[in-house]
Amino acid sequence: MSSTDHQQERRDGERVEKPEGSALRTGWTTGACATAATKAAFSALLTGAFPDPVTITLPRGETPAFALATEGFDGSSAFAGIVKDAGDDPDVTHGATVIASVRRLAPGNGIRFVAGDGVGTVTKAGLPIPVGQAAINPVPRAMMTAEIERLAEAHGVSPDVEIIISVPGGATLAKDTWNPRLGILGGISILGTTGVVHPFSCAAWIHSIHRGIDVARAEGLTHVLGATGSTSEKAAQAFYDLPDGALLDMGDFAGGLLKYLRAHPVPRLTIAGGFAKMAKLAQGALDLHSGRSQIDNLHFLSLPCAENLTQNIRERIQNANTAMEALGIMNELGIDIASDIAEGARRTAMSVLRDAPVEIDVIVIDRSGTIIAHAR
Repeated sequence: MSSTDHQQERRDGERVEKPEGSALRTGWTTGACATAATKAAFSALLTGAFPDPVTITLPRGETPAFALATEGFDGSSAFAGIVKDAGDDPDVTHGATVIASVRRLAPGNGIRFVAGDGVGTVTKAGLPIPVGQAAINPVPRAMMTAEIERLAEAHGVSPDVEIIISVPGGATLAKDTWNPRLGILGGISILGTTGVVHPFSCAAWIHSIHRGIDVARAEGLTHVLGATGSTSEKAAQAFYDLPDGALLDMGDFAGGLLKYLRAHPVPRLTIAGGFAKMAKLAQGALDLHSGRSQIDNLHFLSLPCAENLTQNIRERIQNANTAMEALGIMNELGIDIASDIAEGARRTAMSVLRDAPVEIDVIVIDRSGTIIAHAR
């Protein structure tokens, strides 16, 4: 489970571009919405009335107010729901309704968290929540606990309740997240470390990579795969016949993957990606996103395969508009530049891993998914 709801971004990488110069709007995590719904429901149990809007305190001290989308009583329970607003983040849970149903328990029972409809259950070790528990991350649990305890103290009652968190349609939404690979089954996770969703957060994606490594280690896997996209992932997975649990959804964050493996090693790592992404890694870039690193054509001319190029070809390579154009020029000449790139990418990865006990190989694929180079 990721540190923020950006983990629940669509894995196909869809983005909604904003006009140049316009500000991206922040939103609220599922954890913040669940906390607000929980406070509203428990308030209603204690007073008979639902606060609307309901104000909560986030970990950094902010006090946002949330409008209720649904509310009511069901026997000895009260429930409240809030529609999640993810701001301008491309989050599959944007617009989902997060519902908390709260009922009081006898003193001494503490606070119980239960996965309702559309909220997942943890089935694999290595995550911050034990196996068998509702996929509600530690910080949202702490936020809900704090609101329950404040209300209980104010009304002179014990803070012993059962909280059932539901997200109608969450099981379908979860198919577009990394939850199935992490062993979180039945729905989405309730996430967040600050309560605020920051659009296009890199930290959250990297956090999800870390959790994937934790799960792989807990399951005793000895070989994991970090790929830049689905095409390279499918090619490398088929090449090694790796299970889904070995796939780490590296994306552009090679550095986030490698640095975590340095401290939490797995015996073997394969990195797979297209020629351009692996060229960036070969040049020393650890963030492979097009907005944060660029191809240096002069690097192509420093490779061993370019040693005997004519001046005309060297100029064509230097002036190539894209890495794929440079690859095409070399392919026309029968020169294997992809292997040099794979070797360079492997050297970069090894330099980040330092002395960690991790064997590494790099696979370069073309746009059709064909492996064109392999360094090991």
